[in-house]
Amino acid sequence: MPRIAIVSIVICLAALAGGLWVVMSGPSGDDKYASCRSTAIAGGAGEIGGPFTLINAAGETVTDADVITEPSLVYFGYTFCPDVCPLDVARNAEAVDLLTEAGKDVTPVFISIDPGRDTPDVVGDFAANMHEKMIGLTGSAEQVKAASQAYRTYFNVQPGDDEYYLVDHSTFTYLVMPEDGFVEFFRREVTPQKMAEDVACFVDRL
Repeated sequence: MPRIAIVSIVICLAALAGGLWVVMSGPSGDDKYASCRSTAIAGGAGEIGGPFTLINAAGETVTDADVITEPSLVYFGYTFCPDVCPLDVARNAEAVDLLTEAGKDVTPVFISIDPGRDTPDVVGDFAANMHEKMIGLTGSAEQVKAASQAYRTYFNVQPGDDEYYLVDHSTFTYLVMPEDGFVEFFRREVTPQKMAEDVACFVDRL
């Protein structure tokens, strides 16, 4: 094969590899949080989060602008959850305390996906028992569904009577910034220490 043809092939392969790297790495040059991210979102971070309208513990209708006034850890669950939710929410609360000790203000937010049982009073008591800063939110079935869809969470009510039933749901915790919206998510196996460390990275870049 002529040398010029070989050189052309090598150049093409190098260009292809470079193009793939750009596609896979994404437009991090404009992302002030790029060095903090440890997860990847199909479609990008802009595909998750957005406006919501819910009801707080005082029975007041609030929007995301009312709730997300500082960096916030948002979790979707329900107060009757027998095991997963209390552990996840307690982990989030511990991470917030670690961040407070480091001089960083972060709000834990709990959004119920069980509006049938989680009244404002119930969700408010749950949040207050978990952390003094925690904001508990509920709403109508339509409001809760809209908020869940905005954050691409999953929940499904299992068969049971009106009082005793379980709800299958996703267990991610979302880091949301007042100006930038959703920036990162955390799986439930992440420790409080690791969560606090990662969140601090984002907060430092505000």
